[in-house]
Amino acid sequence: MAAALLLIVALLDVSGAHAAAVHSKPGADWDAIARCESGGNWKANTGNGHYGGLQFTRSSWRAAGGRKYAPRADLATKAEQIATARRLARMQGMGAWTCARRR
Repeated sequence: MAAALLLIVALLDVSGAHAAAVHSKPGADWDAIARCESGGNWKANTGNGHYGGLQFTRSSWRAAGGRKYAPRADLATKAEQIATARRLARMQGMGAWTCARRR
């Protein structure tokens, strides 16, 4: 019984890791996504509720741990935004960005 349970857990872990790898696209071209989302302006704050080069909502920024860098994405550096985007992509997939879905 214990062996069967370990096998199930191992299979679930492998499929979960595979799903995360497929959805996060570690080689994503964040500069291209930012050009599409914000015109490449990593400090974008146009009042539309989306912030930074990758146009994070406040809730997505918070959920992906971005607040450890800054209160909003537009106040964080490009590198901090990309690090947070990678975490968000692992959580939600690349569909979090309209422009990434078009690629």
